[in-house]
Amino acid sequence: MYSQNLVIQHELDSISYKIIGLAIEVHRQLGPGLLESAYQECLYYEIKNSGLIVEKQKALPIIYKDIKLDHGYRIDLLIENKIAIELKTVEAFTDVHFAQILTYLKLGNYPLGLLINFDSKILKNNIKRFINTL
Repeated sequence: MYSQNLVIQHELDSISYKIIGLAIEVHRQLGPGLLESAYQECLYYEIKNSGLIVEKQKALPIIYKDIKLDHGYRIDLLIENKIAIELKTVEAFTDVHFAQILTYLKLGNYPLGLLINFDSKILKNNIKRFINTL
């Protein structure tokens, strides 16, 4: 069981490393200052072309007891049905942004999430990684 968890963790690390590299490439090409939707389209293109399975604007319902509520939550990008990506173009992250990605991880039972803020001079300083510990 322990070695299986290590394999899964290694796979998640490998995929997230690849995604971060692709996000940095998009940022290098476009720079800061565009709308979130522009970065989403370009990152979607890069991830898809890298061979990873990616879904854009993935609907995320809320399950409450026996009721499924299609509340309208959408994950910007979902990679390999394991890693939720939330993109921002804000001056700085706030607690609300952190809560949003953690909620997506919880509702979708995804093991890993990345919060990426493209409105920055150096993108690597504005990427946060979240692990679903539930």
